[in-house]
Amino acid sequence: MAVNNTQTKTRSTTSAPRAAKAPATPAVPARRPRPGQALPLRTLPAPIAGTKPRASASAAEVVTAYLKVHVAELRSLEPKVRADEFDSVHQMRVATRRLRSTLRSFGKVIPRARTEKAAAELKWLGGLLGEARDAEVLSKHLHDSLEPLPVELLIGPVQARVQGYFAPRRASGREELIKAFDSVRYAKLLVDLDMLAHDPPLGPQAGAPARDVLPAAVSKAYRQASKRMRRARQEPTGPGRDVVLHEARKSARRARYAAEAASPVIGRKARTFAKQMKKVQSVIGDHQDTVIARQAARDLGIGAHLAGENAFTYGLLYEQQQHRAAKLQSTARTTWKKATHPSHPTLPS
Repeated sequence: MAVNNTQTKTRSTTSAPRAAKAPATPAVPARRPRPGQALPLRTLPAPIAGTKPRASASAAEVVTAYLKVHVAELRSLEPKVRADEFDSVHQMRVATRRLRSTLRSFGKVIPRARTEKAAAELKWLGGLLGEARDAEVLSKHLHDSLEPLPVELLIGPVQARVQGYFAPRRASGREELIKAFDSVRYAKLLVDLDMLAHDPPLGPQAGAPARDVLPAAVSKAYRQASKRMRRARQEPTGPGRDVVLHEARKSARRARYAAEAASPVIGRKARTFAKQMKKVQSVIGDHQDTVIARQAARDLGIGAHLAGENAFTYGLLYEQQQHRAAKLQSTARTTWKKATHPSHPTLPS
């Protein structure tokens, strides 16, 4: 859906050089082989112009290279989500997070005041993707939790009730998502993202060597994650700690994506640090799943009770998730400590 963007952009007065303007190169189509013909050896997408910055590249060149890759990723995933391909919703959600995180982390390269609208719209899209994704993930999470239980502890139509709880939520989330894809709002978001990736407004550090200025953005995100992990340790066990841990996960994710974006000029140190933050993010993400699963188990138990069924198994599920959460909190502390030891050579300075 084409949208005419007539807004006049105010150019920065800086003399910083711009990243090369080049449209995203379309993916190479995979041709259907004739009967008896071998499959083609290469059906990968063609490389996107301007996404391989040199080690001496400016900050703007490196940041826009990362944006180009993930704007193209976002666009390529829309038809897969429409076709309900496996894991496509999750991958598109990750792409929105990477884009939004990049706009937030590098505000001195591309001014945040000029990207707030796009960031807000990415949050909107990510929320819709989350609604569609979470119902699917949590349904599997609870089904997997029920599987090892002895049959005598599965009292009532537990599996059917779990399925009936999540199936309409997933269907509704998917319906809202497809409706969003067909909206003018989504089309405008794609236009804005293309502009930011190929012709962005430039901030005060845009023309500086990327290797000199991007590490500071990685360090800033890391310090925020460290502060939140410290707060989580000090918070008493309960909903308060759950909230702080969830915020710490967001900060670790932001540090990870900032390191990924900066890796063309920082190199192995940035890639290793990103992997460390991914481990932290993964463990705390598993913890967050238990938080949402406990709420679902409680809702399911109430529904079963009101329907005249025995709610014992749902209480068991709740306790199981609570126990798992305690173990994951301990694992999160250990994972963070290993990833951020003061003597670690890949720790941001």
